[in-house]
Amino acid sequence: MTLIASSNLGYTPYVVLGGYLVFLLVLGLFSFLKSRGASDAEADYYLAGRGQGILVTSLTIMATYFSGFAILTFPGWVYSHGISPMLYALNLPVAAAAIFIIGNRIRAAGRKHGFITPADMIIHHYGDSRLLRVLVVLTGALYAIPYIIMQVKAGGELAEGLFKDTPPFHLMGMEITIYEAGVFTLALITMLYVLVGGMRSVAWTDVAQGLLLLSAMLVSGLAIFYALDGPGNYFKQVTQLDGEFLTMPAFGQRFNATSALTFCLFASLASVIQPSQWMRFYSARNRDTLRKTSIIFATVLPLCFLVGVFLVGLGGQVLFPTGSEEAAASLARPDQIVILVISQTLPELFSTFGVFVVTLILVAVMAASMSTADSALHALSGIATRDIYKPLRPQSTEAERTWFGRGVIVVATLVSALIAHGLADTPFLSTITQFFFLAMAFSAQLLPITIDMLFLKKGSAPGAVAGLAAGLLTVCLFPGISPLLFGEESGLVQITTQLKSHADVGMYGIVVNVMVFIAVDRIVHVIRKK
Repeated sequence: MTLIASSNLGYTPYVVLGGYLVFLLVLGLFSFLKSRGASDAEADYYLAGRGQGILVTSLTIMATYFSGFAILTFPGWVYSHGISPMLYALNLPVAAAAIFIIGNRIRAAGRKHGFITPADMIIHHYGDSRLLRVLVVLTGALYAIPYIIMQVKAGGELAEGLFKDTPPFHLMGMEITIYEAGVFTLALITMLYVLVGGMRSVAWTDVAQGLLLLSAMLVSGLAIFYALDGPGNYFKQVTQLDGEFLTMPAFGQRFNATSALTFCLFASLASVIQPSQWMRFYSARNRDTLRKTSIIFATVLPLCFLVGVFLVGLGGQVLFPTGSEEAAASLARPDQIVILVISQTLPELFSTFGVFVVTLILVAVMAASMSTADSALHALSGIATRDIYKPLRPQSTEAERTWFGRGVIVVATLVSALIAHGLADTPFLSTITQFFFLAMAFSAQLLPITIDMLFLKKGSAPGAVAGLAAGLLTVCLFPGISPLLFGEESGLVQITTQLKSHADVGMYGIVVNVMVFIAVDRIVHVIRKK
């Protein structure tokens, strides 16, 4: 990903990036020292002792919710397609409401019964079904693994932008490109501080990374105003854009209203009930913590999204119109628009300090990736340990399970880095978009179980198993998995591609999920009555 030549930034990227990575490792070490001697080692490692306050809880939830996807891909969508992708911002208030309504019930149950993973709570409600536990673990893994891979890949893309002029170097007889160095460096640093400090380390680093990300989005908005001579002139020039950038596309086309609204409803809820957020609810100190977190989430994130995504994307179209000589000379891909705007604006606005700010925003992209990758790694470790290893070795000690969880982190990091390495020549935007929607669709399949468990309390274990399995299989029938299974030209792939253009894939999975859940429940009810 060509962002800005490192020769224009001098040694600033090396100093800023190096200092930032050292800072993260120091936070991890402090987290480890803080957790030493905890009476409940497992709860401390995975949930930070269930005592996180408002600042840490709100920032770690927001940092986990926003990844590099928010600061790169979304502005690129707005630049290419106009206002229509901004309808996706409606997922933020939906998610905020879910944090309070769903998250607080999860927190209360977790504190009462000592739950650590989502499966702990689900199995407690439906009964000890091994098949249900396996499906819940699989759902969590299908969300976490794509997220880890796409965040690690972003590390390589960022390194290519920060250190464009750095030639390949040799290490132990192997030639290492700057992309490969970025992939493995981000993976290694993230792995180390998660290994050392667990949830406390993840949360504390998320505070730093969250503040960095949110600040970067606000500064990007200010940069676009400066580039277009103030807010008044900005809006005057935006209103003169081609009409296609200021209207919603027809039904069935990309970013149409139905597709966006169904995504906002189901994907926002999927993001709230995915394993790493679920475990953050367990970690919150009390009800008031999540109530205030939901308010902060509902105000801060939409503001940053509006300023750092919407304004920059549309303003970028004014500065570098699609098909123009300016765009051809400066913008290789739409997802570079934020970086292009700040790199051409901030050094002029702030002189030498502007170079530092540009570098800091580039590091914020990495921070966004790390804050999501560390959460996914940590959650994957927790579900593997509690939901797979512990049932297989019920006599294992807490210390043993904690070390097994650390082993899972190491293996998952290495595998993700190797996959990201293999995707070096795959376009960044298509990779991250495909993984993003796929992860959301899988995670959304936990929604029927969650709603039944927290509010309805009418379902049975067989119904939950059948519904969840049916939902996961339905998602697999849609692109990007179905072409791998059935071939690009198969009739099924053509049909699901059309369906995908009309509504969110997660919604289709949930519809099948709920129908099967209810049908099997009724059958079970009839059998039990007999």
